Amino acid sequence: MACANTSWSEENFSCSICLDVFNSPVTTACGHNFCRTCITKFWDEQVPYKCPVCNEIFHTRPDLRVNTFLSELAAPFRTTVKEQPCVEPAEVPCDVCTGTRLKAVKSCLMCFTSYCQTHLEPHQRVAGLKKHRLVEPMDRLEDLMLTDHKSHPVVPLKEEYEVKTALLGKTVTDVPQKIQERKQKIKEIKDTVELSNKDADREIAHGGQVFTALIGCVEKGRDEFNQTVKEKLKSTVKRAEDLIKELEQEIEDLTNRSSEVKRLSHTEDHLHFLQTFRSLKDPPPTRDWTTVEVRPPSYVGTLRRSLDQLEETLNMEMKKPRDAELKRVQQYEVDVTLDPDSAHPRLTLSEDGKQVLDGGVTMRLLDNPKRITYYTFVLTRQSFSSGRFYFEVQVKDKTAWWQGRFKEFGGPKQNGHGGPPPQSLQEPQHSHTV
Repeated sequence: MACANTSWSEENFSCSICLDVFNSPVTTACGHNFCRTCITKFWDEQVPYKCPVCNEIFHTRPDLRVNTFLSELAAPFRTTVKEQPCVEPAEVPCDVCTGTRLKAVKSCLMCFTSYCQTHLEPHQRVAGLKKHRLVEPMDRLEDLMLTDHKSHPVVPLKEEYEVKTALLGKTVTDVPQKIQERKQKIKEIKDTVELSNKDADREIAHGGQVFTALIGCVEKGRDEFNQTVKEKLKSTVKRAEDLIKELEQEIEDLTNRSSEVKRLSHTEDHLHFLQTFRSLKDPPPTRDWTTVEVRPPSYVGTLRRSLDQLEETLNMEMKKPRDAELKRVQQYEVDVTLDPDSAHPRLTLSEDGKQVLDGGVTMRLLDNPKRITYYTFVLTRQSFSSGRFYFEVQVKDKTAWWQGRFKEFGGPKQNGHGGPPPQSLQEPQHSHTV
């Protein structure tokens, strides 16, 4: 047994609460050891009862007995501690010692605690505690701590607890709502992306059809242009060939006439000459070729006319998707009538509520909470908070006008055209369709 003890140190027999050598050590059911006084005092302030080391909870307060074997093993070290000098009246006592307080050898400015040689040991061994600033023993360290915080605002602990508890309760209530709102926003975004994908596929398919039709129109225009040029060339070539054939015929006739005349001119028989001369045919008629020419075909304006015709065809083809789009949005058509109770005093409405006129004169009207007086506006009797709807507006004799819809709370939302908008109006869109 003596040999085994030689490897033990004071650390093996130190209470984890007071950090001193065990004094009447007791053992908990979880196997940890403490001074009886330390664990008793600890449990007096703790409900439920738990182990200070492993935090195991005991449903009833354990009835602990002194571990005599551990007490005998710790006795030599406790004797050593007792040999340390006790604190004198003018000296600084150890803040950790229980029972007889020993003389402090150092004070820690980080822990605001003074330690005897035994209780200082962790500051000399543990890496984190080694960084603490140790000074010569100082009395009334708590005053130093208060001095460092004397300018800080102080509130009662219970009051701060109640405030923080209220904030925590509000957080507990708000967080699920915020989570739900964000989940809803994610769903909205995903729905928008899905709708955008469908719209994009539809537009690509429709655009493909339109561009295919346009390409067909361009190719047809090109073929017609080429055909026109070729026909002009063909006409010119045919005229040239006909003229050449006529010229060759005249050459042949003239050659034959020349041969006959040449033979007759060599006849020495005067009678035969005269008889033959009378039988000579009249010279064949010939054309005056000095004014005859073949001009190259002119293509001036041919391309321009083809392009003009192509432009007209393309406009007709491009008008088809606009008509189809208009027909598509017209399925959301709504019947709107103007509300006279909301009209600005300068505005005059028709009996059917379909027309409004700015007369330029402010009329005296009965007070109405619905009436708009700040801007020269008039609302419709019908209201729309969501979905798609379509209506048309015709404007005459105006250089500035606004058409759109009011947001639910505060101000009109612009979807029209006109002059400088009031601040509550959003950016204009050049469209008469909402």
